[in-house]
Amino acid sequence: MSDYKFDLFISYPRRGNVQEWLMNHFLRKLRDCLADQFAPTPKIYVDKEMPRAVEWPASLRHALWHSKIMIQLLSPQYFASKWCLAEWYSMLERERMLGLASPEKPQGLIYPILFSDSDNFPPEGKTRAWWSFKDFAYPDPAYQQTHEFVRFHREVNDLAVDLVALLQQVPPWRPDWPEVDPPDPVLPPSPPMPRF
Repeated sequence: MSDYKFDLFISYPRRGNVQEWLMNHFLRKLRDCLADQFAPTPKIYVDKEMPRAVEWPASLRHALWHSKIMIQLLSPQYFASKWCLAEWYSMLERERMLGLASPEKPQGLIYPILFSDSDNFPPEGKTRAWWSFKDFAYPDPAYQQTHEFVRFHREVNDLAVDLVALLQQVPPWRPDWPEVDPPDPVLPPSPPMPRF
C-alpha cells in the first residue's frame, strides 16, 4: 500500500493526564477547527480509535508510515515511553532523509505541543520550538463549561491554521521511509492466571 492515508498522527504517552485531555477536549476541537480551515477535513490518526480485532502494533506502525506530520503531545512521560520514542525517532529519520529540520530547510515533520513541565525533558526534547498548551492542560470534562475553554478554542483554531499551512508543504510519500523498531517485547507479558 502506498501514499499517505493520514494527514496528522498524534503521538502521546498513556501515563499522566495527556490521554484524558486528548480524548476529552483536544481531538474533537482540533478536528472541528481543521474542518473550518480546509476541505476535505484533514485526517487524524489516534490509536484510541483503532478498529477492534486489528493487530495494534502493526496498525500503529502502518499509520505512522503513512502520515504526513506527527503531532507530539509532550510531557515528561513522553520521553519515558519506548513506543513514543520509537515514533519520534522514526519521524526524525524521515526528516534527516529529506534534509528537513536543518539549517537549509528548518521546517520539519514533527510538530511538538507542550502539555506539561519541560524542565525534566532530556536535552534532545528541548531543541524544537513547541506550541505551549500548558495553560489549557485540564483533562476533566467540566473544563468545557468554563470561560477558559473559549481561549482554548481560539488556541486550537490558531493551531489548525498553522497545521493546514504545513500540510501543503509536505513532500510526496515514499516507500523507503525509515522506521525505528518499536520496543520488544511489544506487549507486556500477561500476568499468570490464578490457580483454583
